[in-house]
Amino acid sequence: MKMTILGTRIAILSLWSLVIVSLGDMGDTENLLKFKDSLANPSSLRNWNASTSPCKGSMANWIGVICVKNKIWGLQLENMNLRGLVNIQILDKLPTLRIISLMNNDFEGIMVNIRKLEALKALYLSNNRFHGEIPDDAFEGMRSLKKVFLANNVFSGKIPSSLTVLPNLVILRLEGNQFEGHIPDFKQELKVVCLANNKLEGPIPKSLSRMSATMFSGNKNLCGKPLQACTSSPPRPPPSSKEKTLSSVKIALIVLSTALLLLIIAILILFLTWRTQTESQKANVVNEAKRVSKSGSMVKAAGFEHGSTLMILRDGAQRFDLQDLLKASAEVLGSGNLGASYKVEMEKDDGVVVAVVKRYKQMNNAGKDEFYEHMTRLGKLNHKNLLPLMAYHYMKEEKLLVSQYTDNGSLATHLHGNPCEDKPGLSWQTRLKIIKGIARGLSHLYKELPTLILPHGNLKSSNVLLDHTFKPLMCDYGLTPLINQEQVHMFMAAYKSPEYALKGRVSKKTDVWCLGILILELLTGKLPENYVQPKYNSKANLGSWVKEKMSSESVFDDGLLGTKDDKRDEVMSVLKIGLKCCEEDLNKRPELKQVVQEIEQLGDDEDEDEDDDDDDDDDEFCSTICEVNASICSEKCER
Repeated sequence: MKMTILGTRIAILSLWSLVIVSLGDMGDTENLLKFKDSLANPSSLRNWNASTSPCKGSMANWIGVICVKNKIWGLQLENMNLRGLVNIQILDKLPTLRIISLMNNDFEGIMVNIRKLEALKALYLSNNRFHGEIPDDAFEGMRSLKKVFLANNVFSGKIPSSLTVLPNLVILRLEGNQFEGHIPDFKQELKVVCLANNKLEGPIPKSLSRMSATMFSGNKNLCGKPLQACTSSPPRPPPSSKEKTLSSVKIALIVLSTALLLLIIAILILFLTWRTQTESQKANVVNEAKRVSKSGSMVKAAGFEHGSTLMILRDGAQRFDLQDLLKASAEVLGSGNLGASYKVEMEKDDGVVVAVVKRYKQMNNAGKDEFYEHMTRLGKLNHKNLLPLMAYHYMKEEKLLVSQYTDNGSLATHLHGNPCEDKPGLSWQTRLKIIKGIARGLSHLYKELPTLILPHGNLKSSNVLLDHTFKPLMCDYGLTPLINQEQVHMFMAAYKSPEYALKGRVSKKTDVWCLGILILELLTGKLPENYVQPKYNSKANLGSWVKEKMSSESVFDDGLLGTKDDKRDEVMSVLKIGLKCCEEDLNKRPELKQVVQEIEQLGDDEDEDEDDDDDDDDDEFCSTICEVNASICSEKCER
């Protein structure tokens, strides 16, 4: 009898919790529909209707809605030609709302009372027609706010001081407005503050002096680091009565001195004019040489002689020789640890050949026979995720490698490019595609170069190029045997690993560590600090950073939550793989074959139904933390 009563009570409680959840969903649905109706032209939100709920688990049924376990996590209503005013009173009734993005629309009006949404994490209002002054206390109390994008509107007045005390703010973009006055002193360590093209004046606060100068361009009256130094003259006291009255003798002396000074200046001008003409003739010769070295004779400037031979590695490829490189126009793409890269365009009878030429200076100790043999071996590699090596040239002081040109830049550029430029982020589907391609290319290197300790050796985001479909193409692979061993630890990513720092050795699992760092970089959007430091630092290791931060906050790049194909389970699975690859203990770090198998299992075409339980979002984070690193489990996880 007691069991029957207990069972009845449990059933009633379960039913009641379902009713509460349903009522919550109905409330979100009703409020979103009210927000839709408040817009001047809601036609873009055509599938927002009461016949379906906004969310199904972590998948969105409604366009522009970001869902996390049946909760409205964000609104990403970008590029929809939406107009009207933003009704913040309605959005305030969505208790789990954390992200609002209304960029690239035609919203107007004064700044909304955004501080009502005190739990908001990201606000994106750039490229609209908002105007007027923003109240000084507009962001007061918004302790969770991390990113504020208000660029390219018509905001005016002073920058609100309430922005300067938000403890978690990392990115602030206010460029392209009419803000005026002095820049307030920010108390946080901000990652990016872009204030270009406003009417700001006065000295740049010391807290922002490490930012790029482009962040402040277009403000005529700003000064101080990183711009030109501020010039300040102390106020002059009012003149005395004696100073006001000059005698005729003093006036005469002043006139005489002035005439003498003008004569001296005239003589100096004649002398400097003659000297400038002479120096100009010399400079023209030097500049012409520089111009030739950058755009027309890049190879010749490097010391390659006309009689030298360029070794072609690809049969069937468009033929060219060293003379073609000598005559080609060249554009400097950049200078990395191993050498400078150039984009070269060579005009041939059958069209224009576009290639990347890289000059290596860290291979001086490689003998000619050894170099030829190894280049021939690399030239035979053929895989869709490896950038093909087309040709090479050997000289004692420098080596020249020629590869295909890709016009979509590197993965590093897409992850860490100019923060003042609006570029579309990488969706989860694209990031997973890149991870899979890198894993497959690395697996091919291991198969074809089994005798190398490090089949890649320099795997990092700047050495992953992307074609127009975002297919990854790895470059700078297989070069470890040719790099000067006394300098290899300074230039190769693999030698930034914990095993080299602690034991002075590397292994095939070192490439796995590099893959793990690259996976975490793709998930977090964070630049691996370890690669820019001379020695390994466990605290700067991206894997250690993720483990530490996961116990208290989300480590994912915001772009992952904002994509329509966001699959949280897949993201978490890839995160676990990345962390396992970053194990400092080689015995715990998996083999590449195992890692590739786990990655290949992800991304099935058919979506499985989500488990719509009522657990808090943090439970999923906690389970991953406890699985990966039990030492940092919080009390909540242990329960």
